[in-house]
Amino acid sequence: MRVPLSWLREYVDLPATETGRDVQAKLVSAGLEVETVELLGADLKGPLVVGQVLTIEELEGFKKPIRFCTVDVGTANGTGEPQEIVCGARNFAVGDKVVVVLPGAVLPGNFAIAARKTYGKTSHGMICSSDELGMGDDGTKGIIVLTPEHEVGTDAIELLQLVDEVLDIAVTPDRGYCLSMRGIARETATAYGLPLRDPALLDVPGPNAFGHPVRISEPLGCDRFTARTVTGLDPEATSPIWLRRRLQKAGMRAVNLSVDVTNYVMLELGQPLHAYDRARVQGTIGVRRAEQGEKLTTLDGVQRVLDAEDLVITDDRGAIGLAGVMGGANTEIDETDGTTTEVVVEAAHFDALSIARTARRHKLASEASKRFERGVDPQAASAAAQRTVDLLVLLAGGTADAGVTEVIAPSAPHTITIPADHPDKVAGVGYGRETVVRRLQQVGCDVYGQDELIVTVPSWRPDLTDPNDLAEEVIRLEGYENLPSTLPKPPAGRGLTERQRLHRRVGRVLAGAGYVEAPNYPFIGSQVLDDLGIDADDPRRTVVTLVNPLSDEEPALRTTLLPGLLGALRRNDGRGSHDLALFETGPVFRPTGEERVAVRLPVDRRPTEEELAGLDAALPRQPRRVAVVLAGAREQAGWWGKGRSGDWADAVEAARLVAREAGVELTVRGDQHAPWHPGRCAALYAVVDGAQTLVGHAGELHPRVVKALHLPERTCAMEVELDLLEAASAGVVKGPRISTFPVATQDVALVVDRSVPHADVEAALREGAGELLESIRLFDVYESAQQLGEGKKSLAYALRFRAGDRTLTVDEASAARDAAVALAGERTGAVLRG
Repeated sequence: MRVPLSWLREYVDLPATETGRDVQAKLVSAGLEVETVELLGADLKGPLVVGQVLTIEELEGFKKPIRFCTVDVGTANGTGEPQEIVCGARNFAVGDKVVVVLPGAVLPGNFAIAARKTYGKTSHGMICSSDELGMGDDGTKGIIVLTPEHEVGTDAIELLQLVDEVLDIAVTPDRGYCLSMRGIARETATAYGLPLRDPALLDVPGPNAFGHPVRISEPLGCDRFTARTVTGLDPEATSPIWLRRRLQKAGMRAVNLSVDVTNYVMLELGQPLHAYDRARVQGTIGVRRAEQGEKLTTLDGVQRVLDAEDLVITDDRGAIGLAGVMGGANTEIDETDGTTTEVVVEAAHFDALSIARTARRHKLASEASKRFERGVDPQAASAAAQRTVDLLVLLAGGTADAGVTEVIAPSAPHTITIPADHPDKVAGVGYGRETVVRRLQQVGCDVYGQDELIVTVPSWRPDLTDPNDLAEEVIRLEGYENLPSTLPKPPAGRGLTERQRLHRRVGRVLAGAGYVEAPNYPFIGSQVLDDLGIDADDPRRTVVTLVNPLSDEEPALRTTLLPGLLGALRRNDGRGSHDLALFETGPVFRPTGEERVAVRLPVDRRPTEEELAGLDAALPRQPRRVAVVLAGAREQAGWWGKGRSGDWADAVEAARLVAREAGVELTVRGDQHAPWHPGRCAALYAVVDGAQTLVGHAGELHPRVVKALHLPERTCAMEVELDLLEAASAGVVKGPRISTFPVATQDVALVVDRSVPHADVEAALREGAGELLESIRLFDVYESAQQLGEGKKSLAYALRFRAGDRTLTVDEASAARDAAVALAGERTGAVLRG
């Protein structure tokens, strides 16, 4: 909301010395977000005056039309003689009143004006356009042509209100009343302790049977509708300068007198209005829900297909406007034909939620919808209609029709009961009853009672619904800066939980391995699940859909960490970083179908355990996971040797690193699981509650996935559930026992069928070797039909043996090795190679 300071002074008698910065400080202290204070005309210097064009000489022989003019500027030039000016604009004629800047003046942008020779003539000044004066878009092109009543030589700086200060206020959704000069003036008057001249306090005639007929078929969507008629309008009448300038400063463009007046009153009182050309309205004006598929062409020229939930304004032909959003083209006041002499003014109050949904559904945000969806004062409709009628009568020479139509659904004012000391308890400050009552009355509330206050909320504050809202009003008006800074005194804690420790250890170990953490938003859409090749019956397809998503393309909560990480990898690769290794830890959201409807918890007391349990029951399962993605070089090439590209084995090793931090040994098996390559996908298992449990997957992504997501070739990924690893953990990780005795190393090469997993062979060797085995490592895989036979492979392992109390003999190490090989042969059919 842009608020010109000169306009604000009409409603509050601010001290003459108060600047926009001073007002900004006061409003910020009262809780408003004043983003900037714009100084208009700060670098403007006169003389800038009204002139009348006396003669125009067309100069020929140039590439563009040039005119040599003489302009009467009165005595502003010190001589009284006509001023000679060269000008290229062509939208003015002899006798027109224009704005002239004379030598010695400075225009916005530090543009100094001086007499200069151009096109063979000497130009003593300039005839100005609105852009050259920093006025913004006034709806016209070229030179400013004034109405004839302005006298020659009048100071144009004051006439055009070029010097002003404009406060730009970011209005939050709960402060809709501040989208008006009336609302800002109320806050300013309260902040300064000054009286308010309320522009809505007008003499309004009561309703009668002579007004334009109105029928409300949807009282829940429209609880108030006021219609007034003005006849005998001068179609040639234009908006005066003061009206156009106020609209410009507020960020709106002047259109025509009728539209400008409705926009002006909306900015003044916060009540959106609409003016219909009475000749184009056929029969009774109505309000109803649209029919599914009904069509309406709005004022922007777009034909819109309506939804059954849309609220529309109608006449006997059908829809003539999208209620609270935008009018229809079939009843538009057309400034081009100049035939509109009678208008019907609409001032209505529509349901905020309905208007918000309609505006969003049609992607049609307007100044009207912005106000209705934040809450408009229903009691201001009649005053806004009267103000509009008064201005049309004054500026367009019209006559107010005696008929007044008002359709009102009965409603009672909202009252709240609040203990007088409730704000004291909320803020921790002793305000006292008198201060609480005074502040609530300044907000506009009617307050009765002593220890227990009965507060009637003003009609322009629909956001005040419970005692805490009233407490907030008292606190903000007393000043947030006056609240004491009191540090809480929490009881001594026990440090991090085991879950938190594991989370931190995992982040540290992956960072130490060269991965970079890349947190992402937890939102996904169905398209990315399609790109990942996830089947329709996959549990990852069952998502939690948000009621109010940030993006319509990502309306659901993630069921896997990979979409966000792969998106980050794609963006970084596209910006020149090709060797990437990223990781993320965080929750995924897996609904079970057993979730209940969440209840609204109380704010005046601590929720009970049952209420908290009910809230937890409404939440989906949220297991914590860790995922990595990598592409490009894993080891860089240099003078030290060749580099190495990351592959599926690095993804598996990342999973092993994570598991070691939990003290868990992973079992790796081949698998087929989207989005991984079916031949390069590893299923990761751990022992949870005595049973082998799938905890995640790792490997190289499927080529179709890589192509669909525009990823680098051979991109690899890993995803593991941390909660399962924690469950598989034996508790606190114990440090290894260090033996002072030497290690005995034995290597074995075993030939097995190609289908036998390495994990099965390793498990058999580990069990067969017994307690003397310190570690086992697969260091070679060899396949050769000629050497080993068809369908065979050789797995070479390094076995390290060590005893804690003695040096092992060769026979002891060999016996342990033989026992390991024997058990591997029994379980997997392995035989010693050679």
